[in-house]
Amino acid sequence: MSSGLSLADHITLELRADIIGGRLLPGMALVENDLVSAYNASRNTIREALHRLGQEGLTLYVRNKGVMVRRLGSDDVRDLFKVRRTLELQAISASQPLRDYQSDRMLEALEATELAREREDWRAVGTHSLAFHQHIVGLLRSPLFDEFFTNVVAQLRLVFCTAPDESRFQAPWLARDRQIHDLLADGDKRAAGDAMSLYLDDSEHLLLQMLAPSSHH
Repeated sequence: MSSGLSLADHITLELRADIIGGRLLPGMALVENDLVSAYNASRNTIREALHRLGQEGLTLYVRNKGVMVRRLGSDDVRDLFKVRRTLELQAISASQPLRDYQSDRMLEALEATELAREREDWRAVGTHSLAFHQHIVGLLRSPLFDEFFTNVVAQLRLVFCTAPDESRFQAPWLARDRQIHDLLADGDKRAAGDAMSLYLDDSEHLLLQMLAPSSHH
């Protein structure tokens, strides 16, 4: 456990990582007793971690049911994309030519997405694709934005989970992520920004369509 992190911090981060990894899905119950034994932690510590996840918009307390992983709706999606446009487009427009290590990180995320797609592990495709966008925000070189965006990513992951057909939803984005990387690598910020803007518009539109009441059978 890294220094300076309390056990509650550690558990909060781990549960958030489970959400980003698609292991905790919307509507799942987070049972105090189970977490106490899983983490060998006190009830108070678990409560503190669950409280933090609630503050981060990842869990919800439901009367008579306890704490559940949150389901997000259309308003949440609009808000998340407002944040994405602000941070990701700003990161691109303010970016310097990509350093090797920045390019390498993006390529690693794209490579991992590609491999997950080949094994048709659509959940992992979503997770690795979001990692690519975390590296875009990383171009701002702001630990505060990185931390904030990790939470945005966890919320987005919960939206992706609601896709009735995750393969259809996840399939088209990899080529577009790759294009954005290549434009950045070529130093064409304007074209990269345009590509990202279009990407975010299309992604938001698709998610809102998916959440529209008519799409529920």
